[in-house]
Amino acid sequence: MKAYWIAHVDVTDPDAYGEYTRRAPAAFAAYGGRLLARGGRSEALEGRPTPQRSVVIEFDSYAQALACYQSQAYQEAKGYRDGVARAEVIIVEGVAP
Repeated sequence: MKAYWIAHVDVTDPDAYGEYTRRAPAAFAAYGGRLLARGGRSEALEGRPTPQRSVVIEFDSYAQALACYQSQAYQEAKGYRDGVARAEVIIVEGVAP
């Protein structure tokens, strides 16, 4: 069953954050992750204010999504995000077709 990373990100240092956005996609690809949404127009209809960036990444399974997050490659990329952006990241399992 597919799984999704859903992230809401507020960037405080766009130049430094750029290094994260250059490195993270390789980690996603290594685990079969496919970017479905990254940035672009969004509007919060309920809850917290609209984040600067919303990201949705699809994986073939929950295990792959979790393994990607825990991988050395992603954690190294995440190190470039730490301190220059505030992120909320969750993994959610999809529904059976």
